[in-house]
Amino acid sequence: MNQVIETDVVVVGGGPAGINAAIAAGRTGARTLLIERYGFLGGMSTVALVYPWMTFHTMEGKQVIAGIAQEIVDRLQALKASPGHVRDTCGFVHTITPFHPEVYKVLVIDMLKEAGVKLLLHSFVDEVKTNGDHIESVRVSSKSGPITIQAKTFVDTTGDADLAYLSGTPVLQGREADRLTQPMTMKFRMRGVNLDAVKQYMIEHPDEFYRKTPVAELPNLPLSAVQGFYKHWKEANLPINRDQVLFFTGPEEDEVLVNMTRVQGLDGTNVEHLTEAEEIGRKQVLMVADFMRSSLPGFEKASISQVGAQIGIRETRRLDGQYSLQIEDVTEGRRAADVIARSGYPIDIHDPKSKGVTAAWIAGDGAYDIPYRTLLPKRIDNLLAGGRCISTSHEALATTRLSPSCMATGQAAGTAAAMSAVSGISPQELDTAALQQRLANDGAILK
Repeated sequence: MNQVIETDVVVVGGGPAGINAAIAAGRTGARTLLIERYGFLGGMSTVALVYPWMTFHTMEGKQVIAGIAQEIVDRLQALKASPGHVRDTCGFVHTITPFHPEVYKVLVIDMLKEAGVKLLLHSFVDEVKTNGDHIESVRVSSKSGPITIQAKTFVDTTGDADLAYLSGTPVLQGREADRLTQPMTMKFRMRGVNLDAVKQYMIEHPDEFYRKTPVAELPNLPLSAVQGFYKHWKEANLPINRDQVLFFTGPEEDEVLVNMTRVQGLDGTNVEHLTEAEEIGRKQVLMVADFMRSSLPGFEKASISQVGAQIGIRETRRLDGQYSLQIEDVTEGRRAADVIARSGYPIDIHDPKSKGVTAAWIAGDGAYDIPYRTLLPKRIDNLLAGGRCISTSHEALATTRLSPSCMATGQAAGTAAAMSAVSGISPQELDTAALQQRLANDGAILK
């Protein structure tokens, strides 16, 4: 039997963007439903072990993302599940935000309930019913059978632009020339790591590491990230198209999160490609763990404690929206009259084919504006996007895809969806100044 649910706002995808979108919509006064295909929330932050969050700040340390995202960090700190924003001793970004993913999973459900949001886990949207340029409903496949959900506005926070794609609105994928996307990564945790030994080796062999922190300061700083061990990685000659070791410490004192596998040339929206990527990624995990135990100081007694429930996806489909954020918008630190979020994370493109990572920094005050137009499709009048699938170029996606940026655009999308639904207008008709005022009142940083 096909169950029917009627509500004001439907948010599809319970990752960092979807969580913030649903909380924002609920707090704005709209009846809100959040749909998530896994049995827990968090998206790439939990299902694929994307850790830590980076960054809420510019490279110079000015905070540019707050709002609901900062409230989550504050509440995690109160639960002793995050130290808050800490200095990155590796030096790639000025601050990172470690967190305990299991506490995060529980906390955000509490926050959704406080906002009056209805949650459907173990539910997958597989069909969108439209009438002209208007979404009437989405169909969910679940253990209970099919469920039809009708709403006034819909928010796509799937990361893969699933809702936009199924609705028929234009989407883009990968690089313009060949549609190739940034590689996938299977992340994993190791326990039993002697971080004091790692730190001592860094102090004694500084040339083997990428860092901005002076060596003299390292003894007095808690180790947060390690990027390097270039000689060890080169000598290992593993069949993984990367050029260095990269791991982050925590949340436990003998634990690291390893970000080193790389699966290239596969499409994260193709189920056969995803199946192959899972196989390759997990084999690479075992290779990397063996290498770290046998070659790196401090890892002699380490063991794998957790592998991602699925491979991590950096890039798939994205909205072809009313405005596409460009690399120049980022690198020149451009402002926008319809700003709904800011970000200070630089361009960070993991090459679709080669070993390297392309970085480009942000001029001006170190941050750039994300316009409201990037959340709006070219067609479909009651749909918004938030998170990884907003409208950008391939290059600009390499900054907007980061979790804090996704949180910020998610809050904006959820707020706009609720304001539109409550007022009986489309998101395109919404007064941008009123949206900006509401976001500012709710703690978002727009200036």
